[in-house]
Amino acid sequence: EEMKLESIRLFAIDKIGWIRKQQIKFRRQVREVPREALPRESHYLWGQRYLLQVKTTESKSMAEIRHREIWLCVPQGTPQEKRLEILEAWYRQEVKSSAARLLLKWEQRLGLKIEKVFVRKMKTKWGSSNPEKRTIRLNTELAKKPLECLEYVLVHELVHFIDHTHGEIFTQHLNMYLPNWKSLKSIMNEEVSLFGS
Repeated sequence: EEMKLESIRLFAIDKIGWIRKQQIKFRRQVREVPREALPRESHYLWGQRYLLQVKTTESKSMAEIRHREIWLCVPQGTPQEKRLEILEAWYRQEVKSSAARLLLKWEQRLGLKIEKVFVRKMKTKWGSSNPEKRTIRLNTELAKKPLECLEYVLVHELVHFIDHTHGEIFTQHLNMYLPNWKSLKSIMNEEVSLFGS
């Protein structure tokens, strides 16, 4: 029993640097203030801050950029959850269409062919890939970061089709194709909240 505890203690000591690094990383992660889809609320698209305007419409619900505002057009009395769903769907579409344009460029440069790109809200990742199925998943929240961050995540996931790990070959490819990837990665995890009111 004492030997087991000693092994655990040595393991923890060995990993203390990594643990501290993860704790700092976690504390620095942006914590988004919960949105309520109310007028004059701050929302972000591609790293730019916009004020939300909720407008009444008799036609189809939608969201769009008008000057420095996001107009959320909904029927009178639309509940908060529905307003948030419409905004979420709009962000998802923004990521989908921007990713499609970027994918054309990067598939050609890397000599790859992707079957499908999925966009959905993810709690812990910006993106993931499945080289066997030739698919990529992107986080809807990328729509709130600068467009270059979406490009970084897309290229990161595409490079996994060449090297499944995060090892030396993977890093060499990122350095070659996207030399500023480290600064983009730090923008994505920066302390300064893009989501404050």
